Order: sequence, then C-alpha cells, then structure tokens
Amino acid sequence: MTPSALLLRWKMLQAFDPRLCRMASQWARRRSIHRFFGVISRLGNGVFWYGLMAMLAAFDGTRGIVAALQMLVTGLVAWLLYRTLKLHTRRPRPFQAHPDVTARAAVLDEYSFPSGHTLHAVSFTIVAVAWFPFLALPLIVFTVLVAMSRVVLGLHYPTHVLAGVLIGTALGAVSVWSCSVFFLAIA
Repeated sequence: MTPSALLLRWKMLQAFDPRLCRMASQWARRRSIHRFFGVISRLGNGVFWYGLMAMLAAFDGTRGIVAALQMLVTGLVAWLLYRTLKLHTRRPRPFQAHPDVTARAAVLDEYSFPSGHTLHAVSFTIVAVAWFPFLALPLIVFTVLVAMSRVVLGLHYPTHVLAGVLIGTALGAVSVWSCSVFFLAIA
C-alpha cells in the first residue's frame, strides 16, 4: 500500500472519531461504566506498571531485576516519545472539541495525540511478556482495558489510541530486540 493510500485510510478513520467518542461518552453516562474505566485508567497511570516492575524485581532475582530495568528504560523512552509528539501535534482532546463528549477523568497533560497510557501499556506488556510469557493473558486484557478507558472517559479519540498501540508495539519490539542483541553480544 502506498503512503498516500495509507494517509487516505487514516483520514477516513479519523472521520469516525467524533462519532465513536460521542457513543462512548453516552455509554459512560452509566455510573458503573465510568467508575470501572476510571479505576483502570488510574491504574494505567503507572501504579499497576510500577507495581509489576517492583514485584518482578523482588521475586525473580536477577532476571526480574533486568526485566524491571528494561521496562523502566522502555517507559522513559515512551514518555519522551509521546511528550514530543504531543507538543508537535497539539491535537485537542475530544471533550475539548465536542461539547457532547464528557471528560470523566482528570487529564495528565493538555493534548490528545497519541495516547500515552496506551503507548506505555502496550510497550510494557511486550517487554514483560518477552521475559515472562505466562503473564500474557492478564497483561493483554489489562492493556486492552486501558486503551478502551481513554476513549470511554472522553480523553482520547480512537485513532489516537490506535497510534499509541502502533507506537507502543514498535517501541516494545525494539526494546525486546535490543535487549536480546545485547545479551547475545555478552554471552
């Protein structure tokens, strides 16, 4: 597929963004829905991931410490990436652009593109699962819920969450590849 065809598809997908945000905002009017996704989003702020890193380091010796350090470094790179992108794109959040979309959680920064929560969740999941494959199912489920929470809470457009997934996947893959190359080189 050519770059112009990809751009056209991206723009078509973006055209659905406001509609999907409105639908999610309507769904989130139910108190149980926005409370559930509010908790997921707060855990995705870092609490869950830092807790996971601490547990890996505390309970799996050197291997756990190395995995936690790799997640920490990957998280720092993710933070630098999403902050830079947000400052350059300056895309408003759905609740700022559409009066019928309600913000149901506090924002951590001003702009929407890309979803930093999603970018971090995806990259952390890839790194953690590379070290501990048995964590795949719970981490994937949590990551999907984090991504959904960002739209349900009115904080991101679906395409901004999708961008977080794509960037997080690339970052996680590069992190896993880099670490494996490093360990092969010193072996």
